[in-house]
Amino acid sequence: MNAPDRYERFVVPEGTKKVAYERDTKIVNAASFTIEREDHTIGNILRMQLHRDPNVLFAGYKLPHPLQYKIIIRIHTASQSSPTQAYTQSIDDLDRELDHLKKSLEEEKRRYEEKFRQGY
Repeated sequence: MNAPDRYERFVVPEGTKKVAYERDTKIVNAASFTIEREDHTIGNILRMQLHRDPNVLFAGYKLPHPLQYKIIIRIHTASQSSPTQAYTQSIDDLDRELDHLKKSLEEEKRRYEEKFRQGY
């Protein structure tokens, strides 16, 4: 079988950057970010987070090819912001949201275990 090894889907090769930035030369305040070893999961959640930013005019992503394990995120912002600022802010916001979700789940688990110990 000529399929690539499974580890190639998530291990970033040595010397390769996880995220690469490329400014758009034709549109002001537009850029593309290539994220290595990611798929629709990260692409869609990041796109949706970018859409929450009122300074983002366009945010979309694509997988160039099914055997290339990377996504390309395209961001176009208003003049008050830059694509890099929007990208960084969306990553920070997602990090906070996921941290809050983790803490909420841990608290709920703790409550459930406490009830279970009491004989509920």
